[in-house]
Amino acid sequence: MIIFNAIDIITADMDYVIVNFKGHQYQIRPNQELIVDRLDVKAEKEFTIDQVLLIKDGKKVSIGQPTVSDAKVTAEVIEHFKGEKIRVSKFRPKTRYRRVKGFRPFLTKIKVKDIKVK
Repeated sequence: MIIFNAIDIITADMDYVIVNFKGHQYQIRPNQELIVDRLDVKAEKEFTIDQVLLIKDGKKVSIGQPTVSDAKVTAEVIEHFKGEKIRVSKFRPKTRYRRVKGFRPFLTKIKVKDIKVK
């Protein structure tokens, strides 16, 4: 029995790029909205991502070594916001030791405008 991921079926014939951005790798398509770690770019401003690792265009695949030269992704910052709260707890049995800490990451929502390959 072969089980396919929904992502594998969707990306089988679609065009996309894989970029390295702020230490994470993302699979990006044009007009896609993406949530990333907080950026130092103001809302509604555009920026470019230069580290394109892979380009899939139809049946042609270009793999960079380590990046694809002359490829850029242009994106726009939509908004900055705080993510959902993450609770971290410590517990040691038989000593009445309980500690709970909370954490809310600062995130940025971006929209991919254009993918350029020369």
